[in-house]
Amino acid sequence: METGDTPREQQTGPRVGVDEWVARHGEKRGLRGGPLGRVEEAWTRIPWWAQWLAFTAVIALLPLVFDSGYVRRVAFDTVLYMLLALGLNIVVGWGGLLDLGYIAFYGLGAYGYALLSSDQFDVHLTAVPVLVIVTVGLGIVGFLVGLPSWRLVGDYLAIVTLFFFQIFITVVTNGDHLFGTNFTNGSNGIPNVDPFDLFGWEFPVANEGVFNVAYLYVALLVFAVVIVLLRFLNASRTGRAWRSLREDPLAAEMMGMPVNRLKLMAFAFGAAVAALTGGIFASLNAGVFPQTFAFPLLITVYTMVILGGSGSMAGVVVGAVIVNVLLEVLREPGDSRYVFYVVIAAALLLVLRPWPKLAAVLGATVALGFVARAIVGAISDDAVGGAAEGGGWFARAIRHWVIVPADVDYWKPVTYVALVALALLLTQVGGWLRLAVLVPTLYLTAFVWENVMAPQPEPTRFIVLGVILIATMVMRPEGILGEKRVQIV
Repeated sequence: METGDTPREQQTGPRVGVDEWVARHGEKRGLRGGPLGRVEEAWTRIPWWAQWLAFTAVIALLPLVFDSGYVRRVAFDTVLYMLLALGLNIVVGWGGLLDLGYIAFYGLGAYGYALLSSDQFDVHLTAVPVLVIVTVGLGIVGFLVGLPSWRLVGDYLAIVTLFFFQIFITVVTNGDHLFGTNFTNGSNGIPNVDPFDLFGWEFPVANEGVFNVAYLYVALLVFAVVIVLLRFLNASRTGRAWRSLREDPLAAEMMGMPVNRLKLMAFAFGAAVAALTGGIFASLNAGVFPQTFAFPLLITVYTMVILGGSGSMAGVVVGAVIVNVLLEVLREPGDSRYVFYVVIAAALLLVLRPWPKLAAVLGATVALGFVARAIVGAISDDAVGGAAEGGGWFARAIRHWVIVPADVDYWKPVTYVALVALALLLTQVGGWLRLAVLVPTLYLTAFVWENVMAPQPEPTRFIVLGVILIATMVMRPEGILGEKRVQIV
């Protein structure tokens, strides 16, 4: 048998003239075992258009299942976040450029729609021409903003784009006296924006006080069009060049790729998607305000992209769905309690092996809670006289397990110090001693959640989201559906 025909299992070295990483890429992708591997393999056999069609159909059917205006509005917001994540993925996931001014294009799109479809300058263009104007116009602005990327990379480019974002916030907040003209109405924003209309058919924002589901279908239609266009763009020469630029800009330039033009195109396409999304947002809200486009929104969209998997369209869409739905669930203490304890249980399932260790830790934690509450309750009724946030049987059960004092301010300093000390101790010990320290650590974590975090849902939901993001990055650095990057070691 000739050398070139040697079976793979008999080969001891790389094949001559063959890039082994590329040749065996499909094989390595199939190495993921377990149920997740089988699901991924079955999913990849479905045509891409059928995957996205099924996903879009599920969202489109939500209004038939839920008649709640709140659920429909959350679905609409989720679709907007999906579009924002797709736009940011062009710049960050495909182009590999750290753009911290991305939300400025979203805001400019919203303000552009408001200026052209409101009483601000008494201009009332219909929705479709306005969306075309803001999308194309801000695509050009994105091209211009990307000019510094010719000579700036990494942190330097991030600082420049962050400066652009800050300029946008400053201008729209103080734009009521810009060159002697009231452009943005300052911090009061631009109210009375015309609702979305299509070929003379106007969509009211609400019907009898309930969110108009037509806006959800308009957003889904735009999402479907953007997905198809980006899918073809990703499969084109430009998409492949972007990925090469992301992996190694110097190597891409040495291969003769127009690196500077590719960077500018990434900025332009990302800005266009963001501006289009901003226009749809403004048409629904019937007004735009500078507080809507604050820095936390940028962090939220980046979280969606990183969690789902930078570079993967499906990944960033999944990340947008998870993050937005999770943030809504965490608004209510009763619902957030389920999320908190499910996350704790899932983390223990992944970390603790074998099963007897898991059972021992859980059993000891439950026992410690009942014993501690009984002892503290015997000493002072006020020490267990507080009420757990939220209702339902789970809240009542937790109240009999976790110490909830009537006055928690006295307990906070001691609890924080003890929790930090135990967390540090966990990093220094091993074996059964680590399991023993883990038990009071889990109980103190539950105490802090019930007494400090659950009563303050607004900051708590972002803390929980951050913890989930950190845990995901530790276990899967490329994100939920992200692709592993080529690394030279």
